Amino acid sequence: MKKSKLSLLLVLSLVLSMFLAACSGGDKNQGTDTSKNDGKDKPVTEESKLADKQELNVFESAEIPTMDSVLGTDVMSFTTLNAVNEGMYRLDQDQKVVPAGAEAMPEYNADKTELTVKLRKDAKWSNGDPVTAHDYVYAWQRAIDPKTASEYGPYFMEGKVKNADAIIAKKDKATAEDIQSLGIKAEDDYTLKITLERPIPYIESFITFQLFYPQNQKYVEAQGKDYAKDAAHILYNGPFKMTKWDGPTATEWVLEKNESYHSAKDVTLTKINFNVSKDPQASANAFTAGEVDITPKLGQAAIIQQFEGSKDLIRYQEPSLFWIKMNEKNKALKNINIRKAIALSIDKQALVDDVLANGSIAANFLVPKEFAFLDGKDFREGTKPYLEMNKDEAKKLWEKGLSELGVKELALNYVGGDTETSKVSDSFIKNQLETNLPGLKLTIQPVPFKIRIDREQKMDYDLLFTGWGPDYADPMTFMDLMLTGGDHNKMDYSSAEYDKLVRAAQTDLAAKDQERWKALQDAEKILIEDDAAIVPVYQRTVNLLINQKVQGFAHHAFGPDYSYQWIKILK
Repeated sequence: MKKSKLSLLLVLSLVLSMFLAACSGGDKNQGTDTSKNDGKDKPVTEESKLADKQELNVFESAEIPTMDSVLGTDVMSFTTLNAVNEGMYRLDQDQKVVPAGAEAMPEYNADKTELTVKLRKDAKWSNGDPVTAHDYVYAWQRAIDPKTASEYGPYFMEGKVKNADAIIAKKDKATAEDIQSLGIKAEDDYTLKITLERPIPYIESFITFQLFYPQNQKYVEAQGKDYAKDAAHILYNGPFKMTKWDGPTATEWVLEKNESYHSAKDVTLTKINFNVSKDPQASANAFTAGEVDITPKLGQAAIIQQFEGSKDLIRYQEPSLFWIKMNEKNKALKNINIRKAIALSIDKQALVDDVLANGSIAANFLVPKEFAFLDGKDFREGTKPYLEMNKDEAKKLWEKGLSELGVKELALNYVGGDTETSKVSDSFIKNQLETNLPGLKLTIQPVPFKIRIDREQKMDYDLLFTGWGPDYADPMTFMDLMLTGGDHNKMDYSSAEYDKLVRAAQTDLAAKDQERWKALQDAEKILIEDDAAIVPVYQRTVNLLINQKVQGFAHHAFGPDYSYQWIKILK
């Protein structure tokens, strides 16, 4: 993020819930709490008995783009899916991977390329059907089938799940037999065998991800194009079920306890009411008035300051990175000097210190701090910040780039968010770039979250503000995003050396921890410093308000943002 000399009346908030999803496991990967209140559960004692009404009111900052687990790409979808469905494994309140739809942790063959998972036999869909191994096989096959057009299916399975590469390569010519060759089989109704291309160090956190949730084939195919279009066209096998949601444009939805859930006796909440609020001050006001129990993530310093010292304020650093993508299909952005000039022009430290003032940290890197560790050492150890702000150097490179392009001015569009706070953030970026790069005209295009995702996928932008939260507990969850032709690249970036290093970390170096680490660190330097492919801006610190009567709230460092199933409302 950045800071400017703009009045603090223009303080901005983080782009709330505006990044693609994430997940992972391990005690060290849970983010750093920066306040005494971390929202964790406390024992319900005689003095703190349960309230008669176990109903929770939550504000979110964005709509849910999809509830189809094989089509989801964003944290809103994944967080909601985590509440109403579940896979073989999930994250507990301490970020540990624990059995959910499975009876126990996987069993492995000698070289750890085969996982055998025994499923629990008391899991049911909300229509009464049992959840079986066949439901997992169907969902995985549907995700890899090119006809489904899943973004995460190919991205997640390529190079990892047996035969995924061959299926992806055939594209629309992949046959039913090809799809069925994917490395997941139902040995019987309650036994799954998963075959990998090679051992994956982070496999257990990897398969908690929402893409790997089961789907009921008979139900999905009966719904056809209507599947997951609203709450009435979805089956649920998780702690809650959706009783109200009118689709991707809905600004409110309702979850109720799923009495057919195998562990329903351990779920205390009976109902959760969600509403979208894109105005942080309105969210804070509603919290103060007792109308909402949990607010969206608040990034505005002026709002956060109103609650400093309050036990209602939760603050923790999360491993979510936000950056600016530069679409190299634009001839000007194909020029390395233009990209480096843009990267060097933003005062990120001033932004986090003077504008955000919420604990977020300036980022001159891609893999977050305090997220990935090897032998107790942070991935960031042994690296340096890349392309820190340097206005003089930026101007020189800018002028050189314009000369190489044969122009004196440059007009670019910038796709940002539609929340009030996003608009202020984007205005700040516009001010920084136009001030420090003479001749640049930046046109801000604020769009809703779902439209921003669509514009990114279609590469319909010059500059685009986006972000990412980890999907599992490893630096690879960030590093493979930028591979040539990758489903999440979407900016026409290509580097043979970057690809070589990342691919080596995925394959030949997979079992060589130190060499793998070094390869990924070298690749990160190529991406950010040598090629200036993206402009990292900030690593987010979360600030949100939670009613003190709410206990058992769990926030996650990867995958879904939150879990609600352990929440209890006290008197």
